Amino acid sequence: MDSQTGFSAKPTHGSLPPVPRAIGDLGIPEPVVTDLVLRRAQIEGTTSLGSLSQALKLSHGIVSAVFRQLQQQQLVEVRGMVGEDYAFQLTSAGLRLAASRRELCHYAGPAPVSLPDYNRMVRAQAAKVKLGMGRLREVFSDLVVTDEQLSQLGPALISQTSLFLYGPTGNGKTSLAERLPRIYRDLVFVPYAVEVDGQVILVYDPVVHERVDYEGHEFDGRYVPCRRPFLAVGGEMTSSMLELRVDPASQIYAAPLQMKANNGILVIDDFGRQVVPPHKLLNRWIVPLDRRVDYLSLSYGVKFSIPFELMVVFSTNLNPRRLADDAFLRRIHNKVYVGAVEPPVFDEILRCVALSRGLAYSPEVAAILRDLCWRAGCTELRACYPGDLCRVAESIASFEDRPAELSAGDLERAVAIYFTRPEPESAAAEPDPQDEAED
Repeated sequence: MDSQTGFSAKPTHGSLPPVPRAIGDLGIPEPVVTDLVLRRAQIEGTTSLGSLSQALKLSHGIVSAVFRQLQQQQLVEVRGMVGEDYAFQLTSAGLRLAASRRELCHYAGPAPVSLPDYNRMVRAQAAKVKLGMGRLREVFSDLVVTDEQLSQLGPALISQTSLFLYGPTGNGKTSLAERLPRIYRDLVFVPYAVEVDGQVILVYDPVVHERVDYEGHEFDGRYVPCRRPFLAVGGEMTSSMLELRVDPASQIYAAPLQMKANNGILVIDDFGRQVVPPHKLLNRWIVPLDRRVDYLSLSYGVKFSIPFELMVVFSTNLNPRRLADDAFLRRIHNKVYVGAVEPPVFDEILRCVALSRGLAYSPEVAAILRDLCWRAGCTELRACYPGDLCRVAESIASFEDRPAELSAGDLERAVAIYFTRPEPESAAAEPDPQDEAED
């Protein structure tokens, strides 16, 4: 068990996917399985039952059954033995059939699971979080978070629905969101792919899903044991990321963000600054957030539903009422304000930052830095200032080839570099030459 996160590499109770022993147990059409074997055999050239079993994540018995069918149809020919296994190739007829099936879809990876099986697994693995103040302090132990803020976050995290983190920039909304996966102690099983109407949708993404070793009972190899997903997107997010996307060359579908994040957390950082207008995103998710189900469509119009079993976190420094109407805000039950910090919290953040960076700290240093911030025109103290200004002070010392320190002189120089200077009234009143040129 991980001492900080409490992760124990154990699945949710009752969610272990059973091992399919026969083709009928797979839940997907038999032609889909046959096509996979053909395409994989074409790629490998000379292959074996063991090699196909490993590549397609199917039992030896299932691969053997498909092999016998292909052998009867004279689509494969045995070239020899590898130990107790057959070494075989596709015949000319087999190669032609594999090529024709490849034109429809190039996928030749682990066999997909059926849509009903996927839906059952996602529902069975729905997060059930038990949290108290002590556990929350462990989760955010490397941040300075007040008990008042933890008392608001706790109920929101237990609900596992949606959360609005809002407030001025630089006060830790992103830092809080990044640590939310620590609340989970269990693992989930994520399918490599899902089959819908004969099409393959890729779900497992090594960028999103962190694979873990699981040494418990045997399970269906078409699933990958992973930590609960955590996916964060910012200003780069577009509306197309919320829909199925098909590669025109391979005819393989990629799952949208919310499908990859199922059974975990999806963070929309800097909400309101995406390419897609906020109202368009919110309208897209009114039904999923309310009913816990989402609807997707294949490229030729076939529509189907999947569970929307994830926690969506909206993080923004904009006023929520300017981003969403009351109908949408009503569906987000948890709204936590992350505001400016009080002087004692500011001082504690500076102490922790100094300790982590090997810099000498004293209460006098904290008082000096607070005073410098006020004199620089700050109307409030923000949580990011101590860390940012310490890094600037270190850069000043490095530039002058001397040890870094939190001296009054270095902090004053750091503040002068970090903050913008207020514009003089006379300069503000003067017209911009560029504007005059444009006129």
